[in-house]
Amino acid sequence: MTAETVLNNARILLPDEIVEGSLLLRDGLIAAIEPGATRVGEDMGGDYIIPGLVELHTDHLEGHYAPRPKVRWNPIAAVLAHDAQVATAGITTVLDALRVGMDEDADLKSDDVRKLADAIEDSVRQDRLRADHFIHLRCEVSAPDCLEAFANFETDDRVKLASLMDHAPGQRQFVNLETYAYYYQRKLKLTDRDFQKFCEKRMAESASNSGPNRVFISAACQERGIVLASHDDATAGHVDEAIAQGVRVAEFPTTEEAARASKAAGLGVLMGAPNVMRGASHSGNVSARALAGDGLLDILSSDYIPFSLIQSAFFLGDVVEGISLPQAVAMVSKNPAEAVGLTDRGIIEPGRRADLVRVRVDDHVPVVRTVWRQGRRVA
Repeated sequence: MTAETVLNNARILLPDEIVEGSLLLRDGLIAAIEPGATRVGEDMGGDYIIPGLVELHTDHLEGHYAPRPKVRWNPIAAVLAHDAQVATAGITTVLDALRVGMDEDADLKSDDVRKLADAIEDSVRQDRLRADHFIHLRCEVSAPDCLEAFANFETDDRVKLASLMDHAPGQRQFVNLETYAYYYQRKLKLTDRDFQKFCEKRMAESASNSGPNRVFISAACQERGIVLASHDDATAGHVDEAIAQGVRVAEFPTTEEAARASKAAGLGVLMGAPNVMRGASHSGNVSARALAGDGLLDILSSDYIPFSLIQSAFFLGDVVEGISLPQAVAMVSKNPAEAVGLTDRGIIEPGRRADLVRVRVDDHVPVVRTVWRQGRRVA
């Protein structure tokens, strides 16, 4: 039996314009866009209909599984709680970021991460989830157990993205050691002497492990068709290294220099939506809002606040000169989908998946009213 839904009296956000009219959904796909048409169907009351959001890097799941130090929640319950939160924020496709490679300060272990991955995959099979879930491996290449943990995913076909990270002092995000001290010494409550020893150990691990692990993981991902991302690039040299390793997405470049070099090389530049809303990075790096204004931003990620994704899209479309609302929404739908090869979604056009979000804007804040995944209401 054919399943049809009509969404009437809507402002439909297309790639280059916004039209008023009706959308016809049939068997999970967008069947027709009818500007000016008034059909019998669900009245959207003049609200926006935008493509379902696509999230490439959210660290949010781990917090549901380990909400306090030494506390572990049921992994399926954690996945369901995370799923509900992202779906009600308008995210219909999410790459759940799971850490590969642990340091001694990490609360989670590699077997915890595999439990979460298993819970995601079991929940997909059992049709428990509102959003469409895939996996993003955050590979901490300086960690001694990085390759051992990466091997836990060697046959996992839900892995769509892997990022190459090095959070050791003096590297990438923490080139400035004062920033590193502010973050880690306070977090771990270390004396100055203990913090110095901690830094020396981290730097030695990075010197020993980062290079070989980057080479191995990049080769393995290219062989398996997993998209590679760099992380926290700070210099043009970092970008050159990323290009040589087959990277296609530049996650969170920390300087304008790195963002500009990534853009020139054809990499998709990804920044955090919380950075856009705050007007600055929480760790003192380059402003995502400034990069957007300079035409150097392609993709937004909610990072640690799921709702920030839709909020930042409407914000950029409203306040940054030269960025229209369709262009801003593309940063959270079309562009991230294309970056990881999900070409069946991200745009409202006939034949695409009916992954859609109904949005009303109140006092400059988008209100998510309804969410559909493949034509089925999920929120």
